[in-house]
Amino acid sequence: MDQETAIHATVTVEELVRRARALTPVLRERAGETETLRRLPDATRDDIKRTGIHRVLQPARFGGPEAGFRGAVDILTAVGQGCGSTAWVLAQNIAHNFMLTQWPDEAQQAVWGEKPDAMLSGILISGIGRARKVAGGYVLSGRWPWLSGVDVCDWALFTAFVPNARGEQEDRHFVIPRAQFTIHDTWHAMGLKGSSSNDVSVDEVFIPEHMSVTVEDLKGGDTSPGSALNTATMFRSPSYAMFGMVIGSAALGIAEEAVAFYLAHARKRVAAMSGGALASYTTQHVKVAQAATEVAAARLLMYAVCDEAMAILDSGRQPDAEERTRFRCAAAFAGRLATEAVNIVWDAGGGAGIYESNPMSRLFRDASAANRHITQSWDANAAAHGRVLLGLPIDNPSL
Repeated sequence: MDQETAIHATVTVEELVRRARALTPVLRERAGETETLRRLPDATRDDIKRTGIHRVLQPARFGGPEAGFRGAVDILTAVGQGCGSTAWVLAQNIAHNFMLTQWPDEAQQAVWGEKPDAMLSGILISGIGRARKVAGGYVLSGRWPWLSGVDVCDWALFTAFVPNARGEQEDRHFVIPRAQFTIHDTWHAMGLKGSSSNDVSVDEVFIPEHMSVTVEDLKGGDTSPGSALNTATMFRSPSYAMFGMVIGSAALGIAEEAVAFYLAHARKRVAAMSGGALASYTTQHVKVAQAATEVAAARLLMYAVCDEAMAILDSGRQPDAEERTRFRCAAAFAGRLATEAVNIVWDAGGGAGIYESNPMSRLFRDASAANRHITQSWDANAAAHGRVLLGLPIDNPSL
């Protein structure tokens, strides 16, 4: 196999899922180190690149399997069962890789052409950045918080409003290399400590025209610059409508690990005061049954979003307003179930969980932090779906 063929050799989604599951115990062993470092250890970054699990939604022409969204759920939950912070970073890599497929070919070649295992992060808050049109491209400045995985990324996506020729504020997305932005060490957080979700600043950076798209290019279909090149069904999907599924899968993996960890220890735990076996308490039976059912239901809901989205795209049409908001709403509800399952086993565990040496402490904090992401906000996503159900227009401009 020559070098060109090796770079673009396509791996199956089944193989990527197998590799992710093989990493679960390795990442579990490193979870404490990841928290202490407040970023991914170099060995974890190398494992992600070596296995290629971050490339599950990458086009086949760059070596990705482009096999649909279920694989992303399976990969992210497996990694989340090992380390929540790692899954959080991986979710950024997967989501922003998928978004990049809508950019012009020049941008995709710049990022993946010689380095198809590039890791991407991003922060998509348009109101913070400042950009202006200049000859041949744009000049971007600003400071953004919460750029998860920034310490290990090769490229990052940023957003800003840009006045267009009609004087309107245009929501533009930009991709720039690691060397062109500054990381500020601000990530001192209670959960997802190893995700290095630091502030990042950009100071008057020139970005060529081909390294930018509008938010309209990310709404699916065949109108984006990348749609003529990446023609598999999945690439017609609206990026923001599916974003909650990606983030929610990382959160679900954390919850599945918390429930499994609690069950394993509760089976052999003895109550400190009574000396009785904790597993014999009827209250425990009810609690663990509810927690186990909630994570199982959350996984099924994630799969349902993936399957329905692909079925709609396979039929030759785009998801309508009700479906787009429902995908986000369903992913948020799955996150709500997952968070509730963690809270149940956290409460059932008593005082032992408050020790930082107890893995349940980290799992509880990671789940709580993950639940604060906008895609996991039940109020925001339920309200958006509810208004469409009542006949009102979508109020989320990214959808």
